[in-house]
Amino acid sequence: MSIYDFAMQMELDGKAYYEDLAAKTDLPQLKKVLLEMASDEQKHYNLFKAMKDGEPAGYDAEQATTIFDSVKNVFEQLKESGDEFSGVGVVRDGWAKAREVEKKAEDFYRQKADEVDDPNQKQILLKIADEEHKHWTVIDHVISFLDQPGSWLENAEWGDLG
Repeated sequence: MSIYDFAMQMELDGKAYYEDLAAKTDLPQLKKVLLEMASDEQKHYNLFKAMKDGEPAGYDAEQATTIFDSVKNVFEQLKESGDEFSGVGVVRDGWAKAREVEKKAEDFYRQKADEVDDPNQKQILLKIADEEHKHWTVIDHVISFLDQPGSWLENAEWGDLG
């Protein structure tokens, strides 16, 4: 299996996972985060497909994730609402699994970037690795929120969210 086939399948699996988790999420704000990450995974798939097919592929502002801006706004909205979130209906284990998958994806893309000779492909792999790291960071914040929503919202700092 080629790097592109593997990466494309990994991105489709991630997209399906986020869409499934979104369908199980009661809190609309967290559903929005999951669906945006699913959209990012589709963009990554499209880039790898173009690279596999020998088509011009470039990573520009249109492909870049805006997940940090989105999640920061979501958590600020949650903080302002003052609602109680103890029964959000989100399975924490699902988020924890997603965090592990994002870390593995980031590591995979960084490793493959070291193995390719084409500078454009290397740049795309590194940019996608950076996006997977952003997803990991977002998921880590969500898990912290789910573990202690009241105190997390009070003490949240946004320094690592760009």
